[in-house]
Amino acid sequence: MIQTDILIIGAGPTGLFTVFEAGLLKLKCHLIDALPQAGGQCSEIYPKKPIYDIPGFPEILAGDLTKNLLEQGKQFQPGFTFGERAETIEKLEDGSFIVTTNKGTKHQAPVVAIAGGLGSFEPRKPPIQNIADYEDKGVEYIIRDPEIYRDKKVVIAGGGDSALDWSIFLADIAAEVTLVHRRNEFRGALDSVEKVQELKLLGKINLITPAEVINLHGQDRIEGITILKEGEEQYLETDHFIPLFGLSPKLGPIANWGLDIEKNAIKVDNTLDYQTNIPGVFAIGDVNTYPGKLKLILCGFHEATLMCQAAYKIINPGKKYVLKYTTVSGINGFDGTRKEAPKAVVQAIV
Repeated sequence: MIQTDILIIGAGPTGLFTVFEAGLLKLKCHLIDALPQAGGQCSEIYPKKPIYDIPGFPEILAGDLTKNLLEQGKQFQPGFTFGERAETIEKLEDGSFIVTTNKGTKHQAPVVAIAGGLGSFEPRKPPIQNIADYEDKGVEYIIRDPEIYRDKKVVIAGGGDSALDWSIFLADIAAEVTLVHRRNEFRGALDSVEKVQELKLLGKINLITPAEVINLHGQDRIEGITILKEGEEQYLETDHFIPLFGLSPKLGPIANWGLDIEKNAIKVDNTLDYQTNIPGVFAIGDVNTYPGKLKLILCGFHEATLMCQAAYKIINPGKKYVLKYTTVSGINGFDGTRKEAPKAVVQAIV
């Protein structure tokens, strides 16, 4: 039996940052993730994708963000159960929970934090009859290593942030980038839309709208596509076709835990601490929903911080915690190391 203070379901960015916030409160964490490594989507789906809305980082690769979060939390010595899926939850008479994985590993904790992101997910595939024939033969639904597209002809289909961001990123790597979208309007960030239009004027992106890819061609691997635009078909040579229509999320076994679910997300009370309808079980990050919810990593960080404060009260009933800024208090790791706050900063604040 693995015992800890806070059991975190999901080792993505929100789960990893929870380790740090809990550590400041002297709370130990253990994380369960079905993937073989930490990072969630950041490491599994788009490790080389740049992220632009992390405070203090004008731009950071998703994989590097994972490494930084692991380094930040390392001093608090978190435990990990990788390659196993949280399957069942049982509440004991003392108020603690036992979570058992699909491989039978049992974890016990007084607080459970579900930070499962989108849950298990599958890419949404376009309705192209022969697309399965070219999967892993030039058709990719997820970009893991942008270098495979260097000096290649690439066609991206989609109108959201992922399609826009990867078109921008690959414009400096691929020999030719074509973005196909069935509408003239895009669903992504305005800044990204303007950037794509700018790259189009510079001749670095071939933008085809309103249009859709209707057929794929090639012998052993993809060699070209057929695009339908305003009733007319056109053939375009390509080395890679990347349809980016998002992911179909599924909560998996967590959906059977008796939690309040709304549109495949867990309902929480955001007026307090992001607790679910089960006392002691919280949901933070993309997996939760509440009025005004934004699915952003930085929002997950905020939710994790408040959740840890609530967890402290559950684990230490009647004990008062006085918030201290790390610039004043420094950081005490579980390994005995201490990072002191600079004296000049302490004096200025005191």
